[in-house]
Amino acid sequence: MTADRYAGLVSRVVALLIDVLLLIVGNAAVYLVLIEGSGLMLGGTPSWARPLAGVLSGVLPTAYFTLAWWLTGQTAGGVAMGVVVTSADGSRVGLLRALLRALVGLALAPLWLIGMITILIDGRRRALLDMLFGTVVTYGGARPNPVIRPQTG
Repeated sequence: MTADRYAGLVSRVVALLIDVLLLIVGNAAVYLVLIEGSGLMLGGTPSWARPLAGVLSGVLPTAYFTLAWWLTGQTAGGVAMGVVVTSADGSRVGLLRALLRALVGLALAPLWLIGMITILIDGRRRALLDMLFGTVVTYGGARPNPVIRPQTG
């Protein structure tokens, strides 16, 4: 695969910014539905609503990135920018790898951003997070077709 098929720094940063904005809206929706919505419908906010909103807001980013990378290889930002996360061999990212990639990226967000500098010097435009988890980010057309194996038995 030629280097121009690998997603560059600008595409990836813009995709990440789109994802961050979407997560801000998602967290606001969680708050509005659980806190404000329950307050309006029940005449007051139940004691469980705020802790539940906090847990959901904390889990939402990890669940979002994990499920997107595992199921399709693309977050909403990735779809908008036409970039896909795959394993280095072009196959889909497995659930565990997607989860660990999301957890480490989110827990060490400044390192995730600083680690994108390596995109400028790596032949496959891999960020530090990609190097750590054996992934690459390509433009959508560069993603290989998934191999569909018939079920036996």
